[in-house]
Amino acid sequence: MTEFADLAYPDIGALLKDERRTVLLLPLGATEPHGPHAPLKTDTLISLGICERAAERLEDDRDIRALVLPPLPYGVTRYGAAFPGGVSISEATLRALVVEISRSLAAQGFPRIVLVNSHFEPEQVRTLREAVAESEGVVRLLDLTRRQNAKRLTDEFRSGSCHAGRYETSLVLADEPALVRRQRMESLESKMIDMPAAIAAGQTDFMAMGMDRAYCGAPAEATAEEGERTFETLTELLIDLVREVAAC
Repeated sequence: MTEFADLAYPDIGALLKDERRTVLLLPLGATEPHGPHAPLKTDTLISLGICERAAERLEDDRDIRALVLPPLPYGVTRYGAAFPGGVSISEATLRALVVEISRSLAAQGFPRIVLVNSHFEPEQVRTLREAVAESEGVVRLLDLTRRQNAKRLTDEFRSGSCHAGRYETSLVLADEPALVRRQRMESLESKMIDMPAAIAAGQTDFMAMGMDRAYCGAPAEATAEEGERTFETLTELLIDLVREVAAC
């Protein structure tokens, strides 16, 4: 049992009487273009995959129970506006959703929540950090943009050239391979663009950054095997944070 919303209300009530501490995992992502080869839900899929793996690993833990909340599939995503399919919400909406969800759960006796985000537009990350500070209960963010987390991930991720590239495409191949358009993927040239540097220089859309097909990095080099290895690292990072939250 890893999905919070799969339970009936008496099951939820029973959790409050259990000696195991419950930590709820909230996957966050976006609905936005990820190259011509990867699904719009790439970021949400990755966050959900991390949460599900962590919850499964903790199923037999004596002290901690992790349950996965329904994901938030919409985020602050404006950089891909030149391409069809992007659905963006405002910073205020995202902040309100996270804060109100956490307050609702804390009021019911579930104050321990970990946000798991795989959508890295700066406005999204900043808003989630603000929401953590504003939320009630013990709410933390698995922030993969922090140096101590990023250093454990792939070279492409650390390069900042990883939107729908090898890093993300490998994760989708590991979790839902049927969603990757392989012929398109294999035809894509490597396009190394330092997105953080471009954003710092004032470029706030994919086209201005030179991402004329809504991707950067090397998607043609993606493999399910790399995706599984990366999921393992991401799962370890999340479990470490869950244990920290459970101790509070």
